[in-house]
Amino acid sequence: MWKKWFGKSDTKQHNDYEGIDHSRVPKHVAIIMDGNGRWAQKKGLPRTFGHRVGAETLREIVKAASNIGIQVLTAYAFSTENWRRPADEVSLLMNLLADYLDNEINELNKNNVRIKFIGNIEGLSKSLQEKIEKAQALTTHNTGLVLNLAVNYGGRAELTRAVKIISEKVLKQEISIEEISDSTIEQYLYTANLPAPDLLIRPSGDFRISNFLLWQMAYTEFWFTETNWPDFKPVDLIQAICDYQQRERRFGGIKNTKKR
Repeated sequence: MWKKWFGKSDTKQHNDYEGIDHSRVPKHVAIIMDGNGRWAQKKGLPRTFGHRVGAETLREIVKAASNIGIQVLTAYAFSTENWRRPADEVSLLMNLLADYLDNEINELNKNNVRIKFIGNIEGLSKSLQEKIEKAQALTTHNTGLVLNLAVNYGGRAELTRAVKIISEKVLKQEISIEEISDSTIEQYLYTANLPAPDLLIRPSGDFRISNFLLWQMAYTEFWFTETNWPDFKPVDLIQAICDYQQRERRFGGIKNTKKR
């Protein structure tokens, strides 16, 4: 796949992957693509320019994630709260998403990437919904990296939606209250049938999860960096994974003190 996705100039990048323990690569990595506007403003450029560069960053990180062997990459592209931003910025973000699908979908499909969307897609324009449906249908049988794009997504809204669906099923006597469990709730989340995130990466220096995957990240490892998203490179992804591999995940248990 490297030959398809990378040119000769990226040979050093390929060698960097060898520093990763490939037996302990996180199955699911979630990324909050933050800092586009601040990156642009620091350079005296319009915030919208930062979003354009951020879209190119996503392209490179998807390539790297696929090469590393990550199974699922979930990228926070547009939140339910982002509608509060200036109308021209929102319009540009929607156009960037449409352009991303137009320009990248064939390459993603060629490289066995399956693209999925999580969030209230019905709240988007009809034309964008059609592009999303087409992209998902085209890649639905691919078996490589699953690229989840969180668009018009909010963790609280996702949980509220799941509660409503389950409540309706209780009212219709399709399930009983006693039958409701963690797995029941997970069945009605946007991420049903996907593993929970092992690692969350947040660029831009902020230390919060911003209403992202609230249920799913109960035991996710967090990794923060001051780097803004447009400057985030595959080497940063590699560093995050290497740091992750130095941690001991206990899932509420105790540290493993077994003698070797």
